[in-house]
Amino acid sequence: MNELSVGALNIVSLTVSLVVLVIGLVMWFFVNRASSRTNEQIELLEELLDQQKRQTALLRRLCEANEPEVVKEEPEVAKEDDEVEDDFIRLVAER
Repeated sequence: MNELSVGALNIVSLTVSLVVLVIGLVMWFFVNRASSRTNEQIELLEELLDQQKRQTALLRRLCEANEPEVVKEEPEVAKEDDEVEDDFIRLVAER
């Protein structure tokens, strides 16, 4: 009877070990799957960042190409604004 309980104890120990191994493998599978998905998402985000940098560079080139026309008009407007501001200051009474 003593030998039977030792044999049963070994089988229970082996069964518990196998169950823990299976649970560990299942957990490893899901963690590995989540990790690979995360890596794919990181790669996609890096690609999007690269494309946004290219678009930004293109937009800057377009703005610089159109900038000289706008720059010529702005100083004239600024002079008129200065004159208007000077006139306004003259109208304010000093205390």
